Amino acid sequence: MERFNRAFFRDTWRILSPYWKGKERWSAYGLIAIVVGLTFAMVYLSVRITIWYRGFYDALQHYDEPGFWSDMLTFGWLAALYIFSSVYRTYLREMLEIRWRRWMTRGYLTHWLSLRTYYHMQILSDTTDNPDQRIADDISAFIRGTLQLSLGLLSALVTIGSYIGLLWVLSSRLILPFEGANWTISGYLVWAALIYSVIGTLLITHIGRPLIGLNFNQQRYDADFRFGLVRVRENPESIALYGGEEHEHRNLMERFTQIFGNYWRIMVRTKLLNWFSSGYAQIAIVFPFLVVAPSYFLAHLGMGVIIEVSSAFAGVQGGLSYIVTSYAELAAWHAVVDRLAGFTQHIEETRKRAPGAGHIRHTDDGPLLHVEHLTLQAPDGRPLLTNLSLRVPPGDSLLLTGPSGSGKSTFLRAVAGIWPFGDGKIERPPRQESLFLPQKPYLPLGSLREILLYPHGAKDTSTETLANALRAVKLDRLIPSLDDERQWSLILSLGEQQRLAFARILLQRPRWIYMDEATSALDEGAEEELYVLLRRELPDSTVISVGHRSTLLQYHRTRLDLNGLGGWTFAPPQVRAAP
Repeated sequence: MERFNRAFFRDTWRILSPYWKGKERWSAYGLIAIVVGLTFAMVYLSVRITIWYRGFYDALQHYDEPGFWSDMLTFGWLAALYIFSSVYRTYLREMLEIRWRRWMTRGYLTHWLSLRTYYHMQILSDTTDNPDQRIADDISAFIRGTLQLSLGLLSALVTIGSYIGLLWVLSSRLILPFEGANWTISGYLVWAALIYSVIGTLLITHIGRPLIGLNFNQQRYDADFRFGLVRVRENPESIALYGGEEHEHRNLMERFTQIFGNYWRIMVRTKLLNWFSSGYAQIAIVFPFLVVAPSYFLAHLGMGVIIEVSSAFAGVQGGLSYIVTSYAELAAWHAVVDRLAGFTQHIEETRKRAPGAGHIRHTDDGPLLHVEHLTLQAPDGRPLLTNLSLRVPPGDSLLLTGPSGSGKSTFLRAVAGIWPFGDGKIERPPRQESLFLPQKPYLPLGSLREILLYPHGAKDTSTETLANALRAVKLDRLIPSLDDERQWSLILSLGEQQRLAFARILLQRPRWIYMDEATSALDEGAEEELYVLLRRELPDSTVISVGHRSTLLQYHRTRLDLNGLGGWTFAPPQVRAAP
């Protein structure tokens, strides 16, 4: 098993060990101890049932009716205890599984969302595909596979230890006729089970090894296809207006073709695996009878001993054949570990390269916005801004202009602390006093009330206050729908969404407002109404805007013009006279 190497187990330990060292470790240790104890109990009861076989079948063979009913009573309480242990072993294992998943999901979400790692993983051209699937599906599959396989391995080892002594003793009762003499071989049944299992393990490993890579790819292809479907669901209007159905259909079928082709390869490999494992399992049923047949036909063994030998042999052989019977699950689990390990590594690498670990230095306790010697680059190294220094005092207003791609929006990203490519120092007011408005507002899932209060609005804001904000931005018609949960990003036009963003400003009343073409979808009259409203309702707030329209100049005291080559100039706004 070449790929189950030291690096793999090191990655596995890095993923699972934090939970067993964290705050929930004692309850986890308690649950796993009970589950392990129940596993031991189930193995012990299996051994007792195996020993029970001898007396039961001997009673049948000798027509011993009292012995028969006595053995049936014994089986009743053994079976009841086994059922109880099995039910609670599964129940407590699932309890541990969901608690562990909750802990890991919280941890991965924290690392993915904090320091805006989710954003930097995109702009840094990270190779992690579908982080949503890693968190939603792979964590669950990892925990479930870890518990099932580790407990299965423990059960196999305990089973081997419990049955091997019994099988060794039973071996002494076997007599093998050979060349006219009767031979007794110490541990004959144990050696037979060991040889049978080792041969099976070697063959199954050779046949099943390609499933590791195939399962890894299958999870990725499934996630890519699901992501494509989500994109269509989230952008139906744009696709419909473009008439892009044929393109989307072709793109989705190309993604599904990858699923189909890879799954077909999994099917072929699994078929080979099943041919061998099924044959291996079927031969294992009769193999112990073949081993003991010579002694039986010499009349040295009774039927009860034959059944006991068969059951004990099956226990040892089954434990030794753990890899054979679990290889498909092991391959799938290996693929999940690889995906989670890669995701974890990419998060760590991205956080090292994120702002704060880079060259743009930020402080968040300044009374004003103070930029010193700021230089920004595009991800490909193209210069956007070179050696800019500026001071924006409270209550001032600044308009950033310039051709598309000149770095206007990137400047706001740098001020927000999310752009990693650059150098310099940015002193800014506290983040809780600021609100950034992108060109396309983000409308989270939930009711319209929750959308208006996103991200830092007071949860106890009255309905009347929300209604007044909607009236102020000319969205009166939405007041009756405040508590409706709909896909508002599809229902509202971009212009209405931008009006909604201004309503957020009125509700959250930030002292510093950063707007990235936040009125681009509105006509000039509506744009003027919103800027006048902003100045009237928040006269002391600082406004920094990005825009292309010359009509924006009249709402700002200073203009910063970027030329797209890294250069920049300051100028007072050139307000055009009204016709």
